[in-house]
Amino acid sequence: MHRYLCKEYCASMADEVPPREITDPAALRALAHPLRQRILRALAEKGPATATALGAQLGQNTGATSYHLRQLAEHGFIEEAPELAKGKERWWRSPPKDLRYRMDKDQSPEMRELLEGLVAQHITDDVEMFQRFRAERAELGEWADVMPFSRGAIYATREELDAFCEDYLALLKRFQATHAEGRPGARRVLTRFIAFPAPGMNDSE
Repeated sequence: MHRYLCKEYCASMADEVPPREITDPAALRALAHPLRQRILRALAEKGPATATALGAQLGQNTGATSYHLRQLAEHGFIEEAPELAKGKERWWRSPPKDLRYRMDKDQSPEMRELLEGLVAQHITDDVEMFQRFRAERAELGEWADVMPFSRGAIYATREELDAFCEDYLALLKRFQATHAEGRPGARRVLTRFIAFPAPGMNDSE
């Protein structure tokens, strides 16, 4: 079974979490909403926040962010942080997660449409983030030229490609678990992995 693997919102993997396969269209629909994607990214980048703070950051009113936070929480993508609450205010955080999505021919049309939309959002966000990096490079000091980059190709069966991807995820989880944020000289670094069949070739080539 092949999967698109979403690791974008894992702020920390100090506590290992089991993979969660998203098979419910309602859960995927909740996750794929563009504003909710922005909320998840904000919580991952800046940590726990209230609906009011997120609204100010994202240019939305508090009622809208509060509604979308509740929808994300209903499907387990975020959780409350009661230890931060003061009075009636509610704080929310994005816990570590390992989300998996099926990508196979037996997938329902609805799930495929939702997932393709979510993947398109991720790709657009990644391109925009890379453009921001290039635009702000002059302000990054010693980090300005830090951009490990690799292009390659492998020959693999579908099962071997699954195993290859799981090895990458194991490396990512291990590094997240042993390299805490907030250390001197450390900063948030975006990591991306994608593999896809070379176009213009068939199985016999």
